[in-house]
Amino acid sequence: MSDVVIAGGAVMGASCAFWLTRLAPGLRVTIVEPDPSYARSATALSVASIRSQFTNPVNVQISRFGIDFIRDFASHTGPAGGVPDLGLRENGYLFLTSTTEGAAQLETLAAMQRSLGAATEVWDRARIASRYPWMNLDDIEAGSIGLRDEGWFDNMGLLSGLKAAARAAGAEFVTDRVVRFESDGEKITAAHLGSGRRIEAAAFINAAGVVCDTLMDGLPLRLPVEPRKRTVFVVDAPRARHPDAPLIIDPSGIYARPEHGGWIAATVPLSDEASAPDDFKPDHALFEDEVWPALYHRAEGFAEAKVLRWWVGQYDFNRLDQNAILGRNPLISNLYHANGFSGHGLQQAPAVGRGIAEQIIHGDWQTLDLTPLGVQRVIDNRPFAEAHIV
Repeated sequence: MSDVVIAGGAVMGASCAFWLTRLAPGLRVTIVEPDPSYARSATALSVASIRSQFTNPVNVQISRFGIDFIRDFASHTGPAGGVPDLGLRENGYLFLTSTTEGAAQLETLAAMQRSLGAATEVWDRARIASRYPWMNLDDIEAGSIGLRDEGWFDNMGLLSGLKAAARAAGAEFVTDRVVRFESDGEKITAAHLGSGRRIEAAAFINAAGVVCDTLMDGLPLRLPVEPRKRTVFVVDAPRARHPDAPLIIDPSGIYARPEHGGWIAATVPLSDEASAPDDFKPDHALFEDEVWPALYHRAEGFAEAKVLRWWVGQYDFNRLDQNAILGRNPLISNLYHANGFSGHGLQQAPAVGRGIAEQIIHGDWQTLDLTPLGVQRVIDNRPFAEAHIV
């Protein structure tokens, strides 16, 4: 018997466990994760970035909480976390637009983001060129950038520290898989594991990533969440070594950022459809067809670019609105969700883990009001869209 069972032990499950044991010492928390190597988890395969430049205020607030947590990680997790620093590199995000309408929208968004504590600025073409003279900006009208509180960090360090601190506080990590929830019609009564073990608890958290909807079989709500495959390329471009570059969101649809003397680059495939949860076959053609032409257009130094390696990750993609599905399920009162992050789950893990822990322990959101991302909108089929999905 546990107090809380968490299905999924990557960064989201580990964050929930960390905050549960931090806010309610002595709480019995069991985290069930099938692969403690995390070889195919979204956490491990993330490009590990954080930004304040979202189009919804609640996502900005989540990232504001997250950046403070990441910057002062060791002070939050303490010696038990075992990770002194997450190596935060604040190069910023640069969202480029080629139209005057797009520039006006960036101004509106930047004002909203600044009102919540972000440092977003909108630069015209001349100012971008002054800061990054190696860019070709002939087709660019403006760009929004956050040179403070935006950048990238150690993804596995975040997971490792949260997990270690939760374990030191008494959380139990079990190598197994939750295959289904047992229900009495109103509540979840137990989690059934692949090994045959059955665990009863007072509360359950679905943090199962791309397979989260499979755990809803037989329950009164299905989740609009599916795996979407993303191929990420590690690119060497000897004449385009710009370690001070931001993470660039190009109007073409690609993104790129510097990494260890080279670049990481990716794009959303034109035929972006659901994939099998075990499909990690790379789409090599994306580089020649879409990524490289966009890189070459943006900076001539990419003329000699070559792919050194690649990896494939999967987004737990929310078809409804590309936003997270969070918190208590109104139809199943002791089931809580951390699902459908659509590519920005890693940076949201600190705030989401705390929020769900607060709901379980105190009955409602406290530090941040995450109601706009609640489960009710899924029940109502009422999208709450996030436009800046990278």
